[in-house]
Amino acid sequence: MARSTGFLDTLLTSPSTERYRVGFSLLFLLGIWLTVGSFSQGMPNSMLLMAAAVIGGYMAINIGANDVANNVGPAVGSGALTLGGAIVIAAIFEASGALIAGGEVVSTIKGGIIDPTSLADSQAFVWLMTAALLAGALWLNLATWMGAPVSTTHSIVGGVLGAGIAAGGWGIADWAVMSKIAASWVISPVLGGALAALFLFAIKKTVLYRKDVVPAARTFVPLLVAIMAWAFGTYLMIKGVKKVVKVDFLEASLIGLVAAALAYVLVRTMVNRRAATMENSAVGVSSLFTWPLIFAAALLSFAHGANDVANAIGPLAAINDALASGGVVTAASIPLWVMLVGALGIAVGLMLFGPRLIKTVGSEITELDKTRAFCVALSAALTVILASQLGLPVSSTHIALGGVFGVGFLREYLKSNYATQLHKIMEHHDPEEQERLKPFLDDFRNASVEEMEKLLKQAKKNKQVPLVKSERKRLKKIYREEMVKRSHLMKIAAAWIITVPASAIMAAILFFTLRGLLI
Repeated sequence: MARSTGFLDTLLTSPSTERYRVGFSLLFLLGIWLTVGSFSQGMPNSMLLMAAAVIGGYMAINIGANDVANNVGPAVGSGALTLGGAIVIAAIFEASGALIAGGEVVSTIKGGIIDPTSLADSQAFVWLMTAALLAGALWLNLATWMGAPVSTTHSIVGGVLGAGIAAGGWGIADWAVMSKIAASWVISPVLGGALAALFLFAIKKTVLYRKDVVPAARTFVPLLVAIMAWAFGTYLMIKGVKKVVKVDFLEASLIGLVAAALAYVLVRTMVNRRAATMENSAVGVSSLFTWPLIFAAALLSFAHGANDVANAIGPLAAINDALASGGVVTAASIPLWVMLVGALGIAVGLMLFGPRLIKTVGSEITELDKTRAFCVALSAALTVILASQLGLPVSSTHIALGGVFGVGFLREYLKSNYATQLHKIMEHHDPEEQERLKPFLDDFRNASVEEMEKLLKQAKKNKQVPLVKSERKRLKKIYREEMVKRSHLMKIAAAWIITVPASAIMAAILFFTLRGLLI
């Protein structure tokens, strides 16, 4: 587990610096207000544009504070990156993804959830988008304060839906699209969790449970990293740079294969060099995943910046176009200043307020080492690819969190399985030898899953004594040890379920408020 020991880590997490971080974020928003005001003088509704720009910056800050944790949290929790290092890498790649691959045109109505052409006038459209943007940002801010990672896409979807219904009635919404979004609440975490657990189980069976893990690592680790390189190469082409370079799935897969071949050669060479000095244990194997995890965090951040910047600047770009043209727009060109608001806002939010959620994802849900974190990152990329090909609407937030829960529940299952085997073997021995059982139980209680297997073999060989009733109860408590914090599971699941309705209600209230103030 990562420890925040560096100066940057302390600066970004200490309660004593929180007021300065809040103050800096307010200065950033003030800078947006003044900058937009300087070039919008003389324009009609310039004050409204300035206010919308500040709200867009506020939304971007909250995206950085909440959503980016999913990209770097596992790398931080496993110790592959320090908190400060992860924040710097994510900030750079998030901003780069937004600026380089964020696209020149965005859909102003995310996913086609409402029909904006049914609105009476452009003024109602501007109020709708402003209310949606502010509601999404407020909900994200609340979720971050509660320590619950939620989907920023769902937040803005709920905002657009609620404000749209307030502006044009229930008929304005496309409920078929909304049903798909609701389905993704289940699809995303289940897919992410299943794939992450599958890869972790495969690593344990092929490498970690072997007597000599180093030879097994020389064979299988390069293959695993090559799979990851293919997944991320393909993921980056179909999601990360899709607005810059148009490729189909086959072309993206071929590019991914080239990346996989290069990764295989490099990792195999590295493992062969380290084999002579590498520790013959799970810790030694885990250390091989450090650099793949760092690259995964960077590439996930780049793709996230390219995709999710639209959640912050899409409505802002729509407002800018609507005010300039005087009409309702369904797709808006993105001026450079709008893109900068989104890119810089995400980076600022991540650096100032991201550490809390990074720690939640990386270490508070379940304990992650580098092997487990590798499985989470790999499942995230593969799930997005699979969902894209099947046309399923999934959330990157839900996928990443599902992966973390998946590896945690697999650990619980494996430990329970070994404990049950031990219990069945031990209960047939002579009760007079109970004193010999005490040191064994002490060792068993503190054992990892891998160590428990060795203790099981030792029990068979040394004919250990059976468990008395009180000792059986103690062992059953170990069966039920929570390697996934249930309180976090319930809190995050509840936040996911209420994200769309909560942001929708807030947006409807804000729409009526804005209309009342501005009419």
